[in-house]
Amino acid sequence: MSDLWLYVLLLAAVIVLALAFYAGKLLKQVAQQKEQQHQAQIKQQQALNKHDKKVLDSVLLITRAMQQEQCEFDEGCWRLSVLLSSLKTMTEMPVKFPGIYGLYDAIKDLAIRDARKTLTKKERMREDYKRMTALNNMHDKVVADLDGLHQFTAEQLTRLTA
Repeated sequence: MSDLWLYVLLLAAVIVLALAFYAGKLLKQVAQQKEQQHQAQIKQQQALNKHDKKVLDSVLLITRAMQQEQCEFDEGCWRLSVLLSSLKTMTEMPVKFPGIYGLYDAIKDLAIRDARKTLTKKERMREDYKRMTALNNMHDKVVADLDGLHQFTAEQLTRLTA
């Protein structure tokens, strides 16, 4: 009878060792998967940062051009709004820069390029009046936003390149 117990204990020990080995193997796989996920997240964040850096470089260029009056405010606000909306790692830009987005919202439905060419002279004049009125109403807010946007963009570029 004692031989039977010895065989049962040996069999139990073998089973426990096999299960322990299998559990260790599974834990190692889980650790590898976590590391792979972590590396994928790092790569994704780097790609988002690279995209945002490129966008912010363009934003800084347009902001400087607008501050130096080398770019029309309506066109600059249009471009800035589109660029800022495309940022991947930052949100709430309309709240931070209401003047820029306000002017964009006021002129975004107006015809441009080929669509503008198809308008009659009266329609073009009506749209030009809307554009100028919006620009006059929002000018001071846009100017204030440009200073803040320039500072914000420079800070974000410094953060992304660090």
